[in-house]
Amino acid sequence: MKRLLCTALSVLLALSMTAGLPGAQADAAGGFQPRLDTDTECEITVIGSYSNFEALEAEFDSFNEFYPDVELNYVKPDDYNNLLGTVLEGKNAPNIFFAFPWMIGNEKYESVMAHMEDLSDAGLGLDLECIRPSLLNYDAQGKLSMVPIFARNYGMLVNNDLFKKEGLSVPGTWDELLDVCETFRSRGYDSPMMGYSKDSSGCLMNILVYPEVLAAVNGNPEALKAANEMAPEGGACMRGGLEAMMQLIENGYIDLEKCGEISDNYTEVILRFFEGDVPMMICGGDTVSGTGKRESQSAAFSKAPFTYSFCPVPLSEAGGYFVDSPSVEFAVNRDCEDLDMTNEFMRFLISREELNKMASVKRLVTPTTDLSFDAVYEPFGQVPTERVLSPEVIGITDPLAVQVRNASFLVGTGEISIDEAVSDYGAFTD
Repeated sequence: MKRLLCTALSVLLALSMTAGLPGAQADAAGGFQPRLDTDTECEITVIGSYSNFEALEAEFDSFNEFYPDVELNYVKPDDYNNLLGTVLEGKNAPNIFFAFPWMIGNEKYESVMAHMEDLSDAGLGLDLECIRPSLLNYDAQGKLSMVPIFARNYGMLVNNDLFKKEGLSVPGTWDELLDVCETFRSRGYDSPMMGYSKDSSGCLMNILVYPEVLAAVNGNPEALKAANEMAPEGGACMRGGLEAMMQLIENGYIDLEKCGEISDNYTEVILRFFEGDVPMMICGGDTVSGTGKRESQSAAFSKAPFTYSFCPVPLSEAGGYFVDSPSVEFAVNRDCEDLDMTNEFMRFLISREELNKMASVKRLVTPTTDLSFDAVYEPFGQVPTERVLSPEVIGITDPLAVQVRNASFLVGTGEISIDEAVSDYGAFTD
């Protein structure tokens, strides 16, 4: 009995000593454990381009459970992109700010980049391994200036109940897409596919063509180089996507006159889809994020609700693509006040649990490796790896994206031909 008692006491002593080691409490608790004094009083400000950010504010509340005296605020400055550099140089500079891949290498944002802390520093404790590697944009020196909070993709909202009613399956290939569009047309659906078409920003044309352009230059260094350098031959990468788009329009599967009645590519696209007579609504993931809140705002949907999902648009026989790209990224102002607590909040936020929670609240795609989508995004979770494309990994530059966006809009609206778009590549501006 004495020997057993001594053994038990030894085990308890060893456990108590181990609990005091760094990280042991976190391992035992299986969650976030504070590193700083929990009585710390300070203020942390996050600024960005969202008008409101309820998902982040919920994270503020969760963080306050550990640090009750830390005041966290989210602010949207006017003209965010143009004034960000000035704000960071100001007297009340923010701790954390929205950042985007197109800022990298852009002379206009050199001062902004200079304020960014290197988030790859292992000492910060960010769980970068929970994020899909293709979304982490390291520079040549291995520095990570920003981390993704949400990811984006391109596709179409599908009215699953309409497909079921008509005895059709959601298309997975180009031929299947043409077949279901033709069937819907023959059964009285004037525009089986719709989307926003009034200007080049977020238009349905770019959503259709851009993934096909990525596929055309992926694994083709010469084509990518020509397209990035605005070389005339760079326009060839757009031809396949433009031809598929025009076939849908010319066959009457996309009625641009009806699409033109949609006044914006967010709320109005959602409300038009909720009318219940559109089988497929072409849009981006950012638009899908607003669907949950607007179900109750649609009289038609409230009266006759239906199930829907977000799917790739299959413009090739192998199927559609999952364009996996950051939507919003956070950067830390390394010159801010209370940098230690700012990094503590980032350590709390950049974790599988918190990132998935925010994506669920905002109804956007999580950047984590488990791809734990909302049920609406489930079809993208089934896209095979070889059809997941990351613009940042491929090496797509912003000027290339601008050319595709404007050329596809001009071709789709009939202002120029496909041949003109290809030959005039490099000359298109917003």
